[in-house]
Order: sequence, then C-alpha cells, then structure tokens
Amino acid sequence: MNEIKFANKLRQALNEGARLEGPAGAAVAARLRAARERALAAKRPERAPAFAWARISPGGELVGGFDAFSGLGSFLLRVLLPTLLLVAGLAAIYDWQQEQRAADIEELDSRLLTDDLPIDAYLDRGFEAWLKKVSAD
Repeated sequence: MNEIKFANKLRQALNEGARLEGPAGAAVAARLRAARERALAAKRPERAPAFAWARISPGGELVGGFDAFSGLGSFLLRVLLPTLLLVAGLAAIYDWQQEQRAADIEELDSRLLTDDLPIDAYLDRGFEAWLKKVSAD
C-alpha cells in the first residue's frame, strides 16, 4: 500500500473517531487534539530556498516563483540577455583577433624594413630555395 492511500485511510479513521458521541467521543477528541498539538510543536520549521525565486512544488520539482520569470521578463532573462551577452563576447573576440593580426603584420613589416637585405631579395625565387635548403640542414 503506498503512503498516500495509507494517509487517506488514517485520516478517515481519525475523522470517524472524532465523531463519536458521549464521554468516549470527547475523550478521543481531546487525545487527538493533544496529539495534534504535540506533532505541530515538534515539527521543524521549513528551510527557505537558496534563491528567493525558487519554490518546490508538492511533487518535489523546482518551480520559479519570482514574477520576473514570467511573461516579458522571462523572455528578457532567459533568451534575449544570454543572446546579447554571446554576441558581445563574440564581437570582443573578433576585435581582439583583428588587433593581434595587425600587430603581427606591423612587426613583420618593421623587421623587413630594418633588415640589411633589400626587399627584392625576399621576392627572388632563388633566395627562397636557398632559405629552404638552409633551414633543412
């Protein structure tokens, strides 16, 4: 028997016991009332959820309880804001890569212009073959 059926049967039996007439019914009702008060006194206070917007449903699932997570606020917080953050991050990465590429070209140009060899030497096919041979050795 599952817990819900057992709890329903127990509640039904307690309700029937409280309806007894006469001195036996009054004694049972007093004992039930005392037992209920003891149970309520012994009950621990429920902990507040970690987030103000979080609620736990009777089934145990986490349910949003904050008004900003419904309607337009929900759309803004769950879809639009992460999309905007992603686009801003990608734009920042692209800009940084462009700056790196420009710095690399600038460094290469400065090396070429300050080197003793003339620029025409780098364009000569024989010089390119010589560089490959030297680097292979």
